[in-house]
Amino acid sequence: MDQSIVDFLKNSSIKNFQHLANDFMPHYSTLISKVGGILSPETLSNIQKDLQEGKLNDAVDKIQESLAAAENCILEVAVIGESGTGKSSFINALRGVSSEEEGAANTGVVETTMEKTPYQHPKYPKVTFWDLPGTGTPNFLPDTYLETVGFTSYDFFIIISSSRFSFNDALLAQKIKEEGKKFYFVRTKVDSDLYNEEVTKPKSFKRERVLQQIRDNCLANLSNIGVPEPCIFLVSNFNLDNFDFPRLQETLLKDLPAHKRHIFALLLPTFSEASIEIKRDFLKEKIWLDAVKSASLAFVPFMPIIYGFDLPEQEKCLKDYRQHFGLDDMSIEEIAEKLGTSIQGIKTYIKSLDFWQLVKDDSIAAKARSCAECCCSVNGGAISAVFQLLKVYFLHLKFLDTVANDAKILLHKTSKRAGDMA
Repeated sequence: MDQSIVDFLKNSSIKNFQHLANDFMPHYSTLISKVGGILSPETLSNIQKDLQEGKLNDAVDKIQESLAAAENCILEVAVIGESGTGKSSFINALRGVSSEEEGAANTGVVETTMEKTPYQHPKYPKVTFWDLPGTGTPNFLPDTYLETVGFTSYDFFIIISSSRFSFNDALLAQKIKEEGKKFYFVRTKVDSDLYNEEVTKPKSFKRERVLQQIRDNCLANLSNIGVPEPCIFLVSNFNLDNFDFPRLQETLLKDLPAHKRHIFALLLPTFSEASIEIKRDFLKEKIWLDAVKSASLAFVPFMPIIYGFDLPEQEKCLKDYRQHFGLDDMSIEEIAEKLGTSIQGIKTYIKSLDFWQLVKDDSIAAKARSCAECCCSVNGGAISAVFQLLKVYFLHLKFLDTVANDAKILLHKTSKRAGDMA
């Protein structure tokens, strides 16, 4: 546990609830991911003000509203590209499905997207990826493209090419910019280019030099067709942890509104330790907000007793964490198939499957804390608030850390298996 957290909680138990108000913002800032947090600066400042003024109900309402906005937001992502660019494969990769699964975006060497087609994320139905035809097709002319596809509904646009970006791509990017929307250029099939270069020039082949050549070519191409200071992301749809996808993910998260970062961070595949840590950061921030909300309520007499500490609800929380990190039952089956082992064999590595082992504490100290907490809940006040903050924060953090560590263990095993098969 971070020493700053321990000190904060220790001081809170000694002082009054005003300490929580004074330290809310400084401590919250230590939990925010490097790509941003769930709360907007304005909301954060208002919650801080409410806590300082003792307006607990207002603070709780704002925290609850912010969490609800993050959990219930709708995210619409437009992916644009000509046939054969890997657009559909890119959508499938972000949705965590293979091209042969039911509901996958159609892939192929001929034009498979003749009209805009929505693909919901299988685990997060409020997130939709739109497979849009490239500009210049009979029904999607450059001058009317944005109006035809209904550009106002999309949060951002990803323009994909597997070779050179076209003049129509540059024109579209300019129109998107004029409408105040974000766009990103993604160059796919980089792994194929590297393979072909290595096969044809085995003696002189140097991976980093080839990648720089591809990047320079894309930059020159876009500059020549009128895109000032273009930002290019080189990706492989079949190996997301390679090349620029991690940088793309961080850029998208930074650019999204605060309340939409949370859902986008959760849907990203756990293809690397860095992506696992980003998810952990976002969920740790949410845990802190939930704990502060519980502490604020516990300041009122009898509130902890009325709301209780629902174990089925805690078990659901653990299951949600497992889903976010790809450790739900269906994902475990897929991992077992990839590793060529039994489901039971995979489960032996996963500590987060045993809910009761994580929550039980039969120690005398735990029983004493429980009795003290019950007594304090009757009167409310600072001590009751601290009890609730400690209980919610540490238990959920224990869930989160266990699940994230499980995800890293399985990531290493799948990576090693892929390396052995290469």
